[in-house]
Amino acid sequence: MDAKDKTLGERVLHAMLYELCAMALLVPLASLAMDEGVLHMGVLALMMSTVAMLWNMVFNALFERLERRFGWRRGAAVRSLHALGFEGGLVVMLVPLAAWWLGVGWWQALLLDLGFFVFFLPYTYVFNWLYDHLRARFAARPGLAAAAVER
Repeated sequence: MDAKDKTLGERVLHAMLYELCAMALLVPLASLAMDEGVLHMGVLALMMSTVAMLWNMVFNALFERLERRFGWRRGAAVRSLHALGFEGGLVVMLVPLAAWWLGVGWWQALLLDLGFFVFFLPYTYVFNWLYDHLRARFAARPGLAAAAVER
């Protein structure tokens, strides 16, 4: 099973798992770093997560088209390009949101976003690597896959 076999439902599941795991790790850390309440940072994280989930689905679909068109394999170089492209697009979308919500200037929001980037760059690489490997294992077990579909 390769990337072109992903359904919309799987893309939604992938994006939601990605964001939920990230938020569980990042919200408490950001709350401490910004000296903001967990709830205030949690709401910002939820807004940012919504933007990121939509971007995740769009970006991954486009990136997988590039992979097919150019015959790329997901080695370290392609995974790094994927992570950089994904995170770079988020910077453009999320800095204005963070500046507005936290009532800070664009520079402070950019620094916060760069801190998120430092977190998310390796997180994106590792999460997608794990997801791809677990997906391949799951797909290799037809009985397990069929039982999951029936539930």
